[in-house]
Amino acid sequence: MFCSSDLIEQIKDLVHRHPDKLSIETLNTGNKGYNADISVVTYCRKRREKDAKAKFRILLSFGQHGRELITTELALKVLSILSEEQFLPNADPASLISLDDLVIKVVPIENLNGRKLVEEGDLCERRNGRGVDLNRNWSVDWGKKEKDYDPYEENPGTGPFSEPESQMMRKIAISFEPHIWVNVHSGMEALFMPYDHKNTTPNGLPSQKMRGLLEQVNKAHCHERCMIGSGGGSVGYFAHGTATDYMYDIVGAPMAFTFEIYGDNAASSKDCFKMFNPVDHATFNSVLNDWSAAFFTIFKLAPSQLQDLHSQPLMSKIDKEKAGVSIDEYLDGYLVERRNRYGKKMEVLDYGMQEIRTYFRLFLLSSVLLLFMFCSRISKSKLNLSPSSSMSIPV
Repeated sequence: MFCSSDLIEQIKDLVHRHPDKLSIETLNTGNKGYNADISVVTYCRKRREKDAKAKFRILLSFGQHGRELITTELALKVLSILSEEQFLPNADPASLISLDDLVIKVVPIENLNGRKLVEEGDLCERRNGRGVDLNRNWSVDWGKKEKDYDPYEENPGTGPFSEPESQMMRKIAISFEPHIWVNVHSGMEALFMPYDHKNTTPNGLPSQKMRGLLEQVNKAHCHERCMIGSGGGSVGYFAHGTATDYMYDIVGAPMAFTFEIYGDNAASSKDCFKMFNPVDHATFNSVLNDWSAAFFTIFKLAPSQLQDLHSQPLMSKIDKEKAGVSIDEYLDGYLVERRNRYGKKMEVLDYGMQEIRTYFRLFLLSSVLLLFMFCSRISKSKLNLSPSSSMSIPV
C-alpha cells in the first residue's frame, strides 16, 4: 500500500496525464491552531464546468478513518479506471462511454491528519489529528451517547462541524448537490443506507430504489456476503452525527450509502491493521477488483434507477432550514453558492464567518444581560417608591 503522500502524488500525476477527464483541487481550512487539507478529484468527460449541474452527480469519500488504508487504495483504483489507464476485469472499455452524463467527485483521503498518525505507528487510530471521530461530527442527531459509548473511538467533537475536515466536506456537498453519496469504510462487509442513528430506513420510493440498487450490487460483486439495511439496524449499534445521515436528510441526496469493503473478523482486536486491511496480495487485489466493479455498476445503473426522482429538485435552502440546518450551516452553504455563481472567491467573508458567529453570540448574551438589568432596575424603583407613596396618604 502507498503511504498518504505517495498516494496523493500518484493521484496528482494521474490527473496531470488526463486533463480532458480529471481535475484536482486542494482545500485547506483550520481553527484553534489545527489545520487540515482535503484533495478533491473531479471526473467529467467532455468537461464543461457550466454544464455540471445538468449532469448526474456522484460524491465519493474514502479514508474518513485513518486506520482504514484499503479504502484509499480503492479510491486510486477507481480513478485509474475512470482515466482508462486501468480496466475492470472482463469489462468492455467501450462501456465508459455511458459515463458521459456523470460528474463524479472523489475525496481520496478525507482524514489526512489521522492517516499520518497511523503511518507513524498508531495503527488503531480512526480519529482526526486532534482526536475527533469525523463520522460523529455531523449535525444529524449529533452528540447523543449510547450506553456502550467509547470516548476514545467516538469522540464527536465540541459541536457539530467543529472539525475542519467536516466543514470542508459539508461545503463540497452543499455546493455540489450530489444525487449519490457513498462513504467508504472497512471493518466488515456491508452495504448500508440511512439511518445510522436509529433502527429504521427512510419511507417511500427513494428507500426502495436504494435497497434495490444495493441488492444488485450485493449479488453481482459481494457474492451475497454483504449485510444490507440501515446502519443503525444492521451493525449492532447506533451511530449519531454521521455523514451519510446528513447527506440524506439535509443535503437531500436521493441515494446515500455507507460501504464497508473489507473486514477480518478473525483478527485480534489489538491487530487493527489486519482487522481493517488485507495483508496478502491476493486478497488485496480481490478487494480492489470487486469493489471497483461495484462502483462502476452503480455508475451505470443509478441514473436509470433514479429516473423517477431525477426530475425532482434537491432540497432548497429553505427546506434545509426546516429540516434542521443551523444558521452556521445555512450561511456556509450560502457563501459557497455565491462563490460558484459569480465565479469569485469570497475568502474574506468565508474566513470571517467564525468571528461573525462569535460576535452574534456575544450580542445575544449582552442583550439578555441588559434586559435582566433593566427589569431589575424597574423592580428596585417600584420598591423605593412604595414607602414615600404611603407617607403622602392622609391619616
